[in-house]
This record gives sequence, C-alpha cells and structure tokens, in this order.
Amino acid sequence: QSTVPSVIAPAQAVAWNSPNVQHVYGLPNAKLNEKGSLTIDANGLKFAGKSSHVEIPLQSIKAVSAGNQRVELWGMKGRILRMGIPDGGGLVAAMLLQHKVDMLTIEFSDSNEAYHGVVFILPENEADQAIQTFAKMPVVQRDPKSSACQDGWVRPDSVLVSAPNWDQAKVPAAYRALVYEHMIDRLRHMKEIDRVYRDGETTTQQGCPQYTIGLSITGFKPGSSVQRAWTGPIGMFVGTTQMVFDATISDATGKLNLHKETKATVRGETESTNVANEIAKKLTKQFSAARKKVAGRNLAKGPEARVS
Repeated sequence: QSTVPSVIAPAQAVAWNSPNVQHVYGLPNAKLNEKGSLTIDANGLKFAGKSSHVEIPLQSIKAVSAGNQRVELWGMKGRILRMGIPDGGGLVAAMLLQHKVDMLTIEFSDSNEAYHGVVFILPENEADQAIQTFAKMPVVQRDPKSSACQDGWVRPDSVLVSAPNWDQAKVPAAYRALVYEHMIDRLRHMKEIDRVYRDGETTTQQGCPQYTIGLSITGFKPGSSVQRAWTGPIGMFVGTTQMVFDATISDATGKLNLHKETKATVRGETESTNVANEIAKKLTKQFSAARKKVAGRNLAKGPEARVS
C-alpha cells in the first residue's frame, strides 16, 4: 500500500488587518481623516486608502500605543439636547448615544532618522489586537545615524522641534503625537521659516538649526462627555480636556532662552485632535513673537549680530 508523504506546511506569518480604519493625522502622503485598511505583518505597517498607499518598514517603528476615546453621535446638536434632559436623564442618554472607538498611535523614524507620530482610529478593541500583533514580531535591529550638525554651520531661519518630554504628566500617546505633528505643520506654513527639523533628523550638509523649540507637558486632564451631559447647561464649561505645556525657545547664539507656560482647554468631539491643534497654534505664535524680537534686536545692532 503506497503512502502519500506528509507535507508540513510552513508556519503562517504573523499578520493582522482591519478594513475600517481612519487616518487622523501624521502619516506622510496620506490625507487627513482618510478612511481605508490597515495591515500589520512581518514587513511592517501598510495603510491603503482611496487615494493613498503608505508603508512603514517594521525596523522604522519605534513604539505602538493604544488608547480609547469616546465620541458623541449627532455632533453639537446631540450634545445640547442631552444636556437639556432633567433629573440625570442626560447621563443615561449620553451613555446610550455614544460609541467607543480605539486610537492606535505609531511612532516611527523615516529614512533620515526624523521622528514621526501617526494616529489612526479603529473599531472598538481592534487597537489591542494590533498591539498584540506587533508584540509577536521579531526584533529588528537598526543602526542609528548621527544627527550632529556638520562644521557648526547654522542655517538661517531654521528651527528644530525636539520630541516632547512627558515625564511630569501621564498623557495618552495620541495626544503626544498629535501635538508634535500639528506643531511641525504649523511651523512649515510660516513664510519666514526656511527649514523645519524633526527630532533625531540627520542634518548632514543641511546646517544646524538656528532655533530650537523644546516642549514639556506639566499637566493633563482628559475630558468627559458623560460629565458634560449630566451637569446640564454648565456642562459646556466642565468635563473639558486640558493640557499645560512648558515651552522653551532658544537660538544658536545662546542669547535667546525663553520659557513660556501654555494652556489649552477644549470641549466637544474629537477632543484629542482639537486640543493638540490649539496647543500647537499657541506655541507657534509664541515662537513667531520671540523670533521677531530677536530679529529686531539683531537688526538694531547691525549686520555683525546676524547669524551666518
């Protein structure tokens, strides 16, 4: 009796996919709020939207975080209606009219070692599945490149945004990434800025940054849409998302060393994105004011005071 030799199937590669993902912010070459599918496998992360297809190699990914954010159905109209329900009815309605989503934050470096943070919204519980998939991936070593400036040449009208320091407050990864990415984008839209450097970015033949912005968060309080609902009309003023930053702005000469506390309070849907944008807006204005002050001072002293 002949026997058919058994064939041992190769081990199936670890992979995970979600067809219903929304890109919130931070992914290069992908549109904001674009919907698509997200795949994680041994090669890395892939996002495929209607008009975008972006891949992040596994060895470039530095950290992955999951965090939950509650969103309210029906927008502002729905929230106001719930606040008007008496005797605690707003609390019940808020619980029934909310649905839970997951926020997945990916921190990675590009081919130039520049730091990036991207945030996705996933259906409930899927962010944890993505985290578990990453945990099963093999460890990939990557030799870091030097980010030191060459020859100390300072590039005029350039600014480096350092990765924020979060040691003083516990902040969800999504907020951290969104603040950083909003800050980078706002600075790049400033006409007077020639070059914006990300943290860790190699500056070979590009020059050292003239200015450096350091961020340290000193306070964080997450908002509560449920609290806003059951407190009635005053719910418009409580249960808000609050962040407090200590910003440091310095220049290559060492003469500028500005410390400024910045606060932002936001209520409503998509609070993480709104409060991050509000913080970035305030920080950019502070940097612009400090830069103009230094430029005016140098102009008054003459050409020899300018950065070369």
